[in-house]
Amino acid sequence: MTGHLPIIGITMGDPSGIGPEIIIKALADPRLYNLCRPVVLGDPDVLAFYIEKFRDTPVSMNDISDILEAKGTPGQLDLISLSRLNPGHFIPGKPATEGGRAMVKYIVTAVDMALKGQLSAMVTCPINKALMNEAGYPFEGHTQLISQLTGTADYVMMLAGARLRVTLVTIHCALKDVPHKITRENILKTIKITHDALKADFGIKSPLIAVAALNPHAGENGLFGSEESEIILPAVTSARKEGIDVSGPLPADSLYYKAASGGFDAVVNMYHDQGLIPLKLLHFSDGVNITLGLPIIRTSVDHGTAYDIAGKGLADPASLKAAITMAAEMAGNRRRKTEDR
Repeated sequence: MTGHLPIIGITMGDPSGIGPEIIIKALADPRLYNLCRPVVLGDPDVLAFYIEKFRDTPVSMNDISDILEAKGTPGQLDLISLSRLNPGHFIPGKPATEGGRAMVKYIVTAVDMALKGQLSAMVTCPINKALMNEAGYPFEGHTQLISQLTGTADYVMMLAGARLRVTLVTIHCALKDVPHKITRENILKTIKITHDALKADFGIKSPLIAVAALNPHAGENGLFGSEESEIILPAVTSARKEGIDVSGPLPADSLYYKAASGGFDAVVNMYHDQGLIPLKLLHFSDGVNITLGLPIIRTSVDHGTAYDIAGKGLADPASLKAAITMAAEMAGNRRRKTEDR
């Protein structure tokens, strides 16, 4: 019986990247079917190419037109076909505009299905941001596109693994611009969204959150900078007044060891590499990218299209497996919280 399991929609990503390959490899693992009913949104010809190419991976395809037709049977890939790319538009390692249009269609459709409640969560495989722009969607990436499609103004990026979770106040910007972007409001927003997600999506009743300092030694009482006292601490103080158990600003050089040892449930970081370096040191293969603050659940692999190895059988499905597993767990936690109300 699989009817009680959450339905997880998996978007195929750029057809010319490693998305199709890692889907085939991940869904060959029967353990995932004990957690959820995975449904792929993608291209049957592209997936058939990989099934044929990697015959030692025991997966067949079940083309469905309605989500209710999904069988959730191990070794049988339930697919909603959204494109039929001709061979000229699908060459492993060589992105094409038509493939870009297709990858956007997978995302848009999955978001729509999730908003309608047809999917319990969506998991995204890697895309090419330049192709997305060529397809008429001028966004920086998945996160910005999905936030617009869901009407979400405030969202936060989390990267997570079994030992460490990090969220980011600033994401993709030059390091020299970070001090101007870490406002009290942005830090407080990130803390609050992180706190709410830890409770609703991760099932943590009383989350413990740490906030990393920007400067060495947390500014050393102003010797190395004033951002800690003037910006970060006031935001942390405001969060505490709202009942959030948060500590900081804490020196980043020692914080991640304590967090990875179980001292904190998540770390709020001031900039991209501050959080992603320790995260990827611990979870390079199985890290998961999560967008917090959305009305739907969205997780993603924590890597790119990897055109250099596309079609060569070298792609590692570990991050996709982790993203599917985490999406299923988050869906279960949200369901339980709703039932408890």
